[in-house]
Parts: sequence; structure tokens; C-alpha cells
Amino acid sequence: MEILAPAGSPEGLVAAIKGGCDAVYMGGPSFGARASAKNFTDTEMEGAVDYAHRHGVKVNVTVNTIIKNSEMGTAVSYVQFLKDIGADAVIIQDLGLLNSIRHIPIAKHASTQMGIHSKEGLQWCADNGISRAILARELTLEEIEGIVKDSPVETEVFIQGAMCYSMSGGCLFSSIVGGRSGNRGECAQPCRKKYRLPEGEGYFLSNADIYGMEAMERLRDAGVASLKIEGRMRSPAYAYLSSKAYSLANKGMTGKDLDDTVSLLKTVFNRGFCQGYLGGADSLVQSSYPDNRGLFMGSFEVKNKKFSIKGTDINFKDGISLFKSDTKVGGFKVADQNWAVAPFAIPDGVYDVYRTYDPRLDEIKNLIGRAPKLSGGKVRRNVPEIGMQKAERLTKRADISVYVSSMKVLDAVLPYADRIYYDGEGIQEAESACTKAGKEFVRVLPRFEPFKTDTGEYPVMVHNPGQIQAYKGRRIYGSYTLNMFNSAFPNVLHQTTMSVEMTRSEIRETALYYPGRVEQMVFGRTELMFTRDPHLAQCVLRDEREYEFPVYRDGVGARILNSSDTMLLDRVGELERYGIDSLGIDLRKRPVRLASEVASAFHRRDTGRTEEIRRLCGGTLNTGHYLRGV
Repeated sequence: MEILAPAGSPEGLVAAIKGGCDAVYMGGPSFGARASAKNFTDTEMEGAVDYAHRHGVKVNVTVNTIIKNSEMGTAVSYVQFLKDIGADAVIIQDLGLLNSIRHIPIAKHASTQMGIHSKEGLQWCADNGISRAILARELTLEEIEGIVKDSPVETEVFIQGAMCYSMSGGCLFSSIVGGRSGNRGECAQPCRKKYRLPEGEGYFLSNADIYGMEAMERLRDAGVASLKIEGRMRSPAYAYLSSKAYSLANKGMTGKDLDDTVSLLKTVFNRGFCQGYLGGADSLVQSSYPDNRGLFMGSFEVKNKKFSIKGTDINFKDGISLFKSDTKVGGFKVADQNWAVAPFAIPDGVYDVYRTYDPRLDEIKNLIGRAPKLSGGKVRRNVPEIGMQKAERLTKRADISVYVSSMKVLDAVLPYADRIYYDGEGIQEAESACTKAGKEFVRVLPRFEPFKTDTGEYPVMVHNPGQIQAYKGRRIYGSYTLNMFNSAFPNVLHQTTMSVEMTRSEIRETALYYPGRVEQMVFGRTELMFTRDPHLAQCVLRDEREYEFPVYRDGVGARILNSSDTMLLDRVGELERYGIDSLGIDLRKRPVRLASEVASAFHRRDTGRTEEIRRLCGGTLNTGHYLRGV
């Protein structure tokens, strides 16, 4: 198996290569999901590819954000540039970008944000020019073993590092609540903040880091091609140690060298470790704290500012930090062979102690050394004109499509809807009711579906490429989780819902040049996260500002919804002038009275009902990104 290490900077690149990895992944100044990493200029990228290849290491480059229409020419030119300088592969999530770079002869890897988690997803990759799929991080070992066998493309699995709480990184929490889009590489990490549940306060959305060394043998036997280490935002020492640890393990090495490397790795960055979903999702969340505290050494009783370190793993010159519950009391370097003595006043009592520094890390830094100047400049970018043909779009009355999860709400909205997206029990009953009323019935598929379960013949709404592949032959609708952000999005579905992160001007431009049918969400509590975490109960999640986020569970996972409803009733005429074909209204898990009022108001285009709807929604409505973009 290949060990694929992070290179977030020239220093990180050198460190990862010296650690022994087989390949690295890195990003440029734009279009990468780690916008705040140091990343590489064009000149540095050219030099980095040359440097890596001289050391027998492959280079994969992240171009894994969603792309606006106005950016597509630049993004395509960047991929061409990467091919010209000899990069080995590009990592992408935007289906429109994939559609636009088919002609460029460079290996294309499907980002984990595409949500590839099924055999059908792997086949979709093969059919669409993708040579490797980075599998969704929600897959268990058993599920990976079930889908990877006889895969038509290579597969890659995250083995170490941070793990998004939201499935496949498809998170809108940072975007909708904070205006910084994770899909655009600027996640503000709301998952690392403190929340309140009925049982108390904690960091309930903050995953521990994956440490998957125990799973390596089974992944190798399953046929996985590459093991990926997350960490482009971390230090060169982390890049070196993680690269070395997994490279040693990959070669079957055991003993002191591996043990010491792992110990240092857990010292240099540690916010708790788990096996992720590889281990069955028993202990994903580190709810006590969200940040790096180093390696936990134990709880010690402090008297007169000191405690004994005899017979412990704490050594002379180690850097340690003391914590009382969730509060850091202070940190210092151990200056005695037998005692740790705090150089500051500290009450007597029991404290949690973490090692944050080991003198051996200085040796590592010296071993890594200074990065050479990565120079290039021989290859220049040429931004092509992206030929877009205007679609035949006319001002017309848009359809009303309503998301429903119960028969009571279905009955209430049926007179006002053209189409029902059904996401509840009693599918046959719901379909029959729609058929009798002359309305189209569409089954909303599960967000996570490693193995196809639906056997009906009715139209379906899909959320990922694997479902597009699995349900070929039916009428297929695409949800907004497909992240349609530009008019290059492939026109293969009956209708696709645009990304909810688009402004009205971006919606207009995309509709103007897209030849297929498009839908715009106009009402509902936007799904901020979908998680497979089995421990998050159906409840109300409260943040430190007292905003309330409803959580609903289904048979697959939990949906965390926005604290207020998006409402674009007064923008319907504008959207219809843009040629939008359908208006999406999400009324799942909502009271019958509200559902009826909303559906009726949109059906009649009655803006005079806005205040009543606001009252029924708890007093607050928002316009999402329609006026403020990302």
C-alpha cells in the first residue's frame, strides 16, 4: 500500500519525504480545502513536484473546493498547469470541474467530499474518468471490505488525523451560521465549539483524531491502494512523524523505533485518538476538550507546587501542561530528575498532566533541516476562455416541490404542491396519495447507502454520485448536497437542486448557462450537518449564544438543522425571471399548521402571509446566502 502524507508547506514537504512516505498531497493558493495552510505558489509547486520526483515520491494536488462560474476558467487553467509541471494527480470534488477537465490527461482522484461509499460509486468514478476514489470516512472496515473487492478504480482511505463530524465533510454549519464555507476551504470549525444538550455541556461535535494503525492489515488485504494522513495545517514535525510511523508499520516493522515514533507523534499533536468508523464508531467524539493538549500522562496529586515523576513516563526536560477539568492551569519544562515543580502558584489537588514537548523533537527538527528553495517558473498558466452557451430559459411559473416526512403533512400540502419529495414511513401509501391527486411522487433516498436497498420503480432523489449510478433508468432528482455550484455541472439528471451557498447573481448566471432543469430551495431549516455518529440523540443542540439547532435521527444517522428557516417568498418572481424550474420547500418534521400555511403562501405567491409564517416559525426568518454569498 501507498503511504500518502500531507505537505502543507515546503517545510512540510521535506519533512514528509524524509519520513519515508510514498506520495504527498498539497495545495496551491486557491481551490484547496485548506485555504489557511501556507500552501504553494505556482513557482513553489513546480519546484515541489521536481523535488518530490527526484526522491521517488508522487505528488497529488488538491483542487477540491466547489467552483463558481466566474472561477471555472482559472480552475481549468490551474489543472492544465499541474499537468504541464508533471503533477501525478489532482483531487477534486466539484462535478462541474470534473466535467470541464475531461480533456486534460492527468489522473483525477475523487475527493472524500464526493461521498463515494458504495460499489456503484466506484463504478461511477470509473465511468467518469476518475482513477482513484478517496472513500467516505464514515465507512466501517466491514463496509470497505464489502465494496473495495474487484473495484474498477483505486481506493484511498484516511488512516490518521482530523475527521469531520459531518458526513464526507459535507458541512454547511460554518457557511450558514458563520459565513465561512468549508466547501470553499474556509471552515471556521463550529464542530470544535462547546454545545449544550439535556445531559450537560461539552464538545459534542468534536471528533477525536483517527489513529488507524490497527486496521492496516485488513485494509491491505481488502485491496486498498493508499492510506492517507490528514494534516496539511500541522507542523513539519507532525508530517515527518506520521509519515515515518505509517511507513514503518506498512513495511511490517515493529519494536522501539516504531513505538518511539508513535509516542512522539502523539506528543506533537493530540486531542484524543480513536479508530474512527474503521473501529465501528464506538468512541468518535472527544467531548471533554477540542484542542491539542499533547500526550496524556495521567492524573497527579500536587502538593506545594510539585509532584513526583519517579517511575512515570515524564522525563527531565519534558514540557508538560496541567489541567483542572477543562481549564489549563499552566505549563512548564521539567527541571528535575525526580520532581516536576511548577514555577507558578498552584493550589494543592489532583491535576491532569499532558506532555506537550519532548527533547527528542529537537533532534527531529534538526533531522528535517531547512527546506530548500523550491523554484520553477518554466511553465506559465494560460487562462482559457470557457465557452458557455446560453440556455433557452424563459420566465415561467416554477413548480412547487415539497419535502415531507409524514402522511399528515403530505395531506396538508398536497393541494398546493406539484411534486412531493417523501422522506418518511409508509412509502406506498404516500405514493398512492400523490398518484390519486395527480402529483409527482419522489422518494428521498438515504444520505448514506453503502449497499443499494430500494427496489421500487418511482423517481428518486439522490445525494451522491454512487446513487446516480445505482438508480440509472429511473427519473432522478439531485439534492443540494451534490453541490451544484456552476453551469458546467453534468446535465444527466432530470432536475438538480442548486447549492444553498449561492447568491442570487450566481444563481442567475448558473441558470442562464445550464441546459438542464434546476431547483432553488426557498423555504426550510437548512441541514447544517448529517452525521453517522450513533451517539447523537434526537434533541435540541444549543450553542454558547443560545441558538437552538434541532437534531433528528433516522435509520442511518442524525440531521442537525439550522436554528431558523430560510424564507425567499418575496424572491419567487425574481427566481422565475431567472428561469428557475422548481422551488424547493422543506417541511420535514414540521407542524401541520405551519406546513399548510407555507405551501399555500408559495402556491399563491402571497407575500402578505410572511408575518404569520414568521410567527409560526418562532419569530425569526433568514435569507440564507441569497444576499450574502461565500
